[in-house]
Amino acid sequence: MIKCVVWDLDNTLFDGVFLESPDQPPAANPRLTGLLKEFASRGILQAIASRNPPEAGQHAERVTGHTFAAMQCGWRAKSAAIRAIMAELGLTADSVAFVDDDPMERAEVSFALPDVLVLAPDDMTAAAGWPQFSPAVVTDEARSRGELYRQQRVRQEEARAFGGSRDEFLRHSQTRVSIGLASPDDLPRLHELSVRTHQFNSAGTAISELELASLLGSPAHRVVAVRLADRFGDDGLVGACVLATGRSWQVPLLMMSCRALGRGVIDAFLTWICRAARGAGAAQVALPCLISPRNVPLRIALTGAGFRTGGMAEQGASAGPGANWTAVYVRDLAKPLPELPSWVQR
Repeated sequence: MIKCVVWDLDNTLFDGVFLESPDQPPAANPRLTGLLKEFASRGILQAIASRNPPEAGQHAERVTGHTFAAMQCGWRAKSAAIRAIMAELGLTADSVAFVDDDPMERAEVSFALPDVLVLAPDDMTAAAGWPQFSPAVVTDEARSRGELYRQQRVRQEEARAFGGSRDEFLRHSQTRVSIGLASPDDLPRLHELSVRTHQFNSAGTAISELELASLLGSPAHRVVAVRLADRFGDDGLVGACVLATGRSWQVPLLMMSCRALGRGVIDAFLTWICRAARGAGAAQVALPCLISPRNVPLRIALTGAGFRTGGMAEQGASAGPGANWTAVYVRDLAKPLPELPSWVQR
């Protein structure tokens, strides 16, 4: 799925060139502005990468009526601007589309970032009907995604100016994480998370609403949801896991939105799981995790939380370059566990 469309401005979102029209800046292209708003209504983020001063981005927001999740206006290569946008929004290259009228700019991005979907403005009307731009489910969280990333931009700016530690900033921001059992009303969002999350997804595959409903009603499983808010805004349901309890707790699925990245949520969630398991008399927590270059952040978080790989299992008919491998991460609950942060509500 495409999670973000990065737009050029001159002769793309603008009908004209910004710096060539100082007295009367160019108007927005009505066709592309309509598509921009349509993509935003589907939960797809919008960003700007333009060889222009920052004022051009501000003008784009005025004439399109849209608040962009990220802006990179300057004179460096477009590929560098897109890399900065991906870093800011926590995106991978294969979840990004780039739209530019200039064939040389498109070629530069295609060469430097081959996983980015590179398109000309004339491609966009057809692209609106492509599966990559057409999520099967659009939740309330998806519709407000642009605003949530705007809040994130404000949060990041304040964090950079803050003089204390990350934990101090989280308390300063009035961070609130609530962890509890999911409900049937959460099923569309849980399915959406399974489709959209890659950096923090242990299974690496989408889970249907029907499968999730079955797990929700299973006496052998618990489906636990994580919600996040602070004084900048309410992010809603940002993570979840499936638990199979017993002497050894199994976690067949753990997933979390990249919006929670850097906000202490994944560490708090892993601590909550381990403490809940030990409180129920379990000796360990075992979490199978697909080995993928995309979920390296999750595997780093598991290691940081005291999980250690207890073995490898192959998925697929035969070994080889195309085989999928799963590592089983195990946490010994006899060893000391960190305390839950004060901002976690249980």
